Amino acid sequence: MSAYDQFVSVARNQFDRVADTQRSPITTAGDWLADSLATKGFLYAFGTGHSHMVAEEIFYRAGHLARAVPILEETLMMHLNATEATYLEREQGRAKTILDQYPVAPGDLLVVASNGGRNAVPIEMVLEAQSRGLKTVAITNLDQTRRWPSRHPSGKRLADVADLVIDNCGVDGDAAMGIEGFPHRIGPPSTITGILIINLIVVHAIEQLVRRGVEPEIYISSNTQGDDHNDRLLKKYKAHIRHL
Repeated sequence: MSAYDQFVSVARNQFDRVADTQRSPITTAGDWLADSLATKGFLYAFGTGHSHMVAEEIFYRAGHLARAVPILEETLMMHLNATEATYLEREQGRAKTILDQYPVAPGDLLVVASNGGRNAVPIEMVLEAQSRGLKTVAITNLDQTRRWPSRHPSGKRLADVADLVIDNCGVDGDAAMGIEGFPHRIGPPSTITGILIINLIVVHAIEQLVRRGVEPEIYISSNTQGDDHNDRLLKKYKAHIRHL
């Protein structure tokens, strides 16, 4: 099988495992989100390294929620200094400083994506959010996280502290396929799987709101006829959402 076909197969299989085994926690997260939105709450999402893309997926996007906020910290992303970010996400105390920049409130929902689930910042982001009255959801790789010790002094991993855990159904080390004659694994699906999961949470929440007779506030593509519609939402939420 070619590498092309192998990775397509790997990704499809992981998507299928998520769909088959994670329906309960994903729909529970969606129910929590619907409850939050119905009472004017917000969805927050956070990830370090490549996982920040899972947080960005929900933000200011056609078909997504107006009350969705990515928690973005440049020093923990890839574009300033990727190697430094690797070490900064292991530092204690950073999560509180980051979360202080966002007006989170009791009743909001936080989703934290971390494939490894062992570093201090994602773990403490969950703990900080819980202390402020938020429900928390982890998207993580349970096969990997169970094999490696936590880097947090509590000894706990992300999956140990979140209120709800969703397994991205990945493999240890993330890279999920091999090529004959090459010694290293390649093809890491955790980002696209995390994006699948957070989309499933959101679409389920929207469905639940519609069933309750609540109209969700959704962006329309600005490359169609969405400008006037979106401008009304931007004016409403720009003061609350710092990245708009």
